[in-house]
Amino acid sequence: MLDRNRQHQIAGPVHGQILSGETYYDGAQNYSSYGRDHSEQVEGFNPLKLLFYVVQYRWLIAMMAAAGLVAGVVVTMMQTPKYQATTQLEVLVPSAKVFQDIEVVSESSDVRAFLTAREKLKSRALAQRVVFQLGLSEKPDFLFPTPDFSLSNIFYRAFGISKSPSIQERTPEQREAIAIGRILKDLTVNLVTNTSLLSITFVDQKPKYASDIANQVAQSFIDQRLDQTSETSDLARQFIQEQVLQVKEKLQKSEEALVAYAKDAGITVTADDKSLIGSNIEALNTALATAIQERLDAGRVVEQIDKGRGSSLGPVLESEGLRKLSDKLADLTSQYQQKLGVLKPGFPEMQQLQSQIKELQRLYNNGVLAITDSLRLKYQEALNKEADLKSKLAEMEKQQVVFNDKNIKYTILKREVDSNRSQYDSLIAKLNEVGVSSELKTQSAAIVDFASQPSVPYSPRLSVNLAIALALFMGIGSSVIYVIELLNNTFTNPEQVEKELGLAMLGILPLVDEREFVASIADQKSGLSEAYRSLRTSLQFSGAEGAPRSLLVTSSEPSEGKSTTSFKLGQDFAALGARVLIVDGDLRKPNLHRLFGLDNTIGLSNLLTNTVRKEDLASIFRATKYPNVTVLTSGTIPPNPADLLSSPKMALIVTNLGKRFDLVIIDAPPIVGLSDAPILSRLAEGTLMVISTNQVTRKSAKTALKRLRAAGANVVGATMSKFAVNKFDYNYAYKYMNYQYYDYGASTPKIEGIVDDGADQPAYAKSSAFQRLVRRIRSSVVGFVDRAKSIS
Repeated sequence: MLDRNRQHQIAGPVHGQILSGETYYDGAQNYSSYGRDHSEQVEGFNPLKLLFYVVQYRWLIAMMAAAGLVAGVVVTMMQTPKYQATTQLEVLVPSAKVFQDIEVVSESSDVRAFLTAREKLKSRALAQRVVFQLGLSEKPDFLFPTPDFSLSNIFYRAFGISKSPSIQERTPEQREAIAIGRILKDLTVNLVTNTSLLSITFVDQKPKYASDIANQVAQSFIDQRLDQTSETSDLARQFIQEQVLQVKEKLQKSEEALVAYAKDAGITVTADDKSLIGSNIEALNTALATAIQERLDAGRVVEQIDKGRGSSLGPVLESEGLRKLSDKLADLTSQYQQKLGVLKPGFPEMQQLQSQIKELQRLYNNGVLAITDSLRLKYQEALNKEADLKSKLAEMEKQQVVFNDKNIKYTILKREVDSNRSQYDSLIAKLNEVGVSSELKTQSAAIVDFASQPSVPYSPRLSVNLAIALALFMGIGSSVIYVIELLNNTFTNPEQVEKELGLAMLGILPLVDEREFVASIADQKSGLSEAYRSLRTSLQFSGAEGAPRSLLVTSSEPSEGKSTTSFKLGQDFAALGARVLIVDGDLRKPNLHRLFGLDNTIGLSNLLTNTVRKEDLASIFRATKYPNVTVLTSGTIPPNPADLLSSPKMALIVTNLGKRFDLVIIDAPPIVGLSDAPILSRLAEGTLMVISTNQVTRKSAKTALKRLRAAGANVVGATMSKFAVNKFDYNYAYKYMNYQYYDYGASTPKIEGIVDDGADQPAYAKSSAFQRLVRRIRSSVVGFVDRAKSIS
């Protein structure tokens, strides 16, 4: 019920009652706020929405997945099986280290040795050696293998048909070049991480060739290194000996030059390579810092003495003799004070105590004075010491300036001596290493693991090809779905309405076949009627005070179902006992009178233009066959609808009708292209937008909503019409909806149409069992057609 706790001064119309004309003009408007906040909210990742898209495009995804699987199988059949064999070779670093040291390479020597060995394993010279050792230039099946990827491979793998290769047309040089090229192409050498092992892998269509060539590459590398080592050994020894003699001569000359210059310049260097002057300056700086600290400490003590605080200094308090004098003086003073209460100061005993106290005080002061004089003397000594050190330091700094001028050349000569000595020591160490000839002749590499003949091809792998093809085709399918969704600028589900427009979704009206639409509207147990009742309930909770007293029903474009919505909402609110007035505000293409089966001779336009007699004024408001439902038709179509609707009289009519009826529903024209709906939206307390599924574009709906809000409308929410809930994808996403109620056809109905109570329907149409059977058959057929269209 629309109970607003307000008293009606004049009773509204009931079924069959005639109203007086004076009841339709009164007072100013008083609006309340309804609806939800329409501010846009940022939507995050929604897995359920992703699942909805998967279900919605399930046939496309299934087709792409099937195509991917077929493509994976076809690609696998077009590939020639290949076998892989791997040999592991250990590179022995010591020999490689000797040769790199000879080349004066000191950093990352081990890594460079491994990288050098890897490049030599992939060299053309080593491949030529392998071809010669195995005689590969004379083997046709190695020189002319089956194509790796070809359509003919399907027939070869299916029927075993192949063309035997021939080598007679090629010269020996050409065959050798082909064999070398094949080895270099299919050979892979990798360094095993954190080890000194090299992995030598060869791939071939024949398992025997794969293992034999991998093993032979490793063996040929070892043989090649041994040959190179024996030839290099003598050259290395001779080269190092010559370098040792040259560097030794340079070292002697540089040392002699250094000693001669130091003698001439009078430079004396200590054992730690520091000059004597520098050492003295460092010692003087240390002594000066100590003297400054002592002077500062003594200065603080003298400052205390000058302020008359000598008796409180530490040396005074720590003196044993002064402490005894102080104690005795305190004792005599205490006795004197005690006897002063009995004896007068002139008594002999009191005078004797006074003389003793004065004598002790004199001795104590003399002791303090002696200590403070010693502290002053100490301060003066600190000052003298600091001055002497500064004078000596200044003298040494002058000598250091002279020494620095001489030390420049000395440093250059000494650096040359150090460099020559370092080279000499390094060459001596290298000569000792090269001197062991057995070490040079040791193998530089060893085979750790020989390659075994593979029994199973490693390529092609059907599982990998299927996975790649499936991922590729699913990616293509995702792109297609994205493009489809990008190009689809209409609303397909309620979530899009809430996201794009920021409106509360108050109701979802199912799609009904046009042949069953009349029966569904008339049948109060149908799914369509149930959806309208759900919309009515949402409107009742759309504001703090319930449903708005005046509700404007409009849409972005024509034929979205606004008139039918006004018609059904009026019936449903009236069924709760509310007095409902439905006003046809479409003064251009009115349709509401057809829904109620009434004539449109006079109506709202006549009321606004005063072209109706006063005695006929009450007859404009038509009582209908539905209890508590009154209709005000549009009347004669005027040439200036916008001017009439924006007139003050229209505002007064709406305001007064809102006081006389529990609910006033205004069926407005479309928003886009017309100014009627924005004008009427300012007069109504709430505005309901009807948005049709897969019909109105999102841009059009946004523009319409923007116009309403610019006009000051209070848009309480939206309802989505023509929603095909019988589709599996929608029913899955909106499974809260009753499928038995919403099991209807999928063709687009004409929402704007004549509705009656179904009395003229044939007998078989009234049979619920027959209707359900027909609906299920039709739903299956239409669903199959939709799937076929979506696939195409």
